[in-house]
Amino acid sequence: MARPDTRDLGRLGEDAAASFLTAIGLDVLARNWRSRHGEIDLVAADGTTVIFVEVKTRSGTAFGTPAEAVTPAKAARLHRLAGLWLAERSGPWVPVRFDIVEVLVADGVEPRITHLPGAF
Repeated sequence: MARPDTRDLGRLGEDAAASFLTAIGLDVLARNWRSRHGEIDLVAADGTTVIFVEVKTRSGTAFGTPAEAVTPAKAARLHRLAGLWLAERSGPWVPVRFDIVEVLVADGVEPRITHLPGAF
């Protein structure tokens, strides 16, 4: 079986992450939300807390763990995007959290998922 290209790998990881978050009881509110400033991979909710999720998918750890790819600049951009996402909705202020979901994909095995709540 051919190794998936980067786009397919990312889509596979986001699908796995969304399924995982749903399985642990979170509601997925949005996937691949885009603005002119960037994209939020997943937006979920746990009761009244809105969770902005960065999904990082890799086929190995030769260049570090997937979470290590979330740089301070990426975290800052996600904070700005979260503000834009929240501004589009009406309603009261709500608690927010920023999570990372790592997905490691290897041939012939189920993806290995690591959830890092409150990662940044």
